[in-house]
Amino acid sequence: MNGATISADIISYTSLSSIDKRNIENEIKNLLVLLSEKYKKDKFFGRIIQGDYIECAIEQSKNALRIALLLKTYIKSIELQDKSNTKGVKYFKEHAIRLAVAVASISTIDPEKGIIDGEAIYLSGRAIKDYSTSNKQKIVIKNTMYFCSENKSVYDQFDTIFSLLDTIISRCSAKQCQVIYLRLLGLSENEISKKLNKNQSTISQHTTAAGWGSIDKSVKYFENNID
Repeated sequence: MNGATISADIISYTSLSSIDKRNIENEIKNLLVLLSEKYKKDKFFGRIIQGDYIECAIEQSKNALRIALLLKTYIKSIELQDKSNTKGVKYFKEHAIRLAVAVASISTIDPEKGIIDGEAIYLSGRAIKDYSTSNKQKIVIKNTMYFCSENKSVYDQFDTIFSLLDTIISRCSAKQCQVIYLRLLGLSENEISKKLNKNQSTISQHTTAAGWGSIDKSVKYFENNID
């Protein structure tokens, strides 16, 4: 069957404090539980491995980009205890995670046995491994969102969208990412205002400044056009 996988690693994980590492890991686990409940009918399965590596799989490929952005914005919204401005902390605040979405065949999604198997997980995992290795010696992180498909026309159709979304999200503040995360979950500005106990005008400002209109259009285009 065709489906989608997401492979991701936390940027600058080794540079973070022990407290921040534990907090981020716990927050990711909580998010994966939420996503498992939200996308239960689509057999979503997500796990965190060795503290800094995430794997997700879902039968409905149309949900992959939304889930990827939920991961990206949620983790980027996490407040660090480390208030220093070291290179590692700076990169985490800017990018949070590097991720690859692959749309391809999936043969097995078995949460009980902890198994994700099929071409999709190999594609996304290989992409993260290759990009992580090639970027180790680079001073500047240029890209953190990748789309993988063995179908060239499908790849060409969505690769540019991923690059543009990567640029948009990298420019968002933690507070803006928190609002975008909640919008991606389907909450209105009014609902977010009540949830965060902030004025709706403030939420509206964050929504606009973060480029929600472009993000929303991109996600809906992906949902409507991916096979």
